[in-house]
Amino acid sequence: MTFAVITRDRPGALQIRKDTREAHLEYIAATGVVTMAGPFLGADGDMDGSLVILDVADMAAAQEWAENDPYARAGLFESVEIRAWKKVIG
Repeated sequence: MTFAVITRDRPGALQIRKDTREAHLEYIAATGVVTMAGPFLGADGDMDGSLVILDVADMAAAQEWAENDPYARAGLFESVEIRAWKKVIG
């Protein structure tokens, strides 16, 4: 199944994102379940959240992936929403 992980960074946490970015990208590569991903940008152009599309067995697997993301472990996120998602175009 496909899931969208939608996150919003805690205010003032840009440095956490920058410091943890390499570990986050390594986690994405190592897990092999991310089909598309990228940061959201605030009005100032700085990264302030993420959209990650996962191809995993079920919601439990999506939640486990999200909880183990180095960004989440570093306390970057103010909120995390995981929703089943159906690709139609692209």
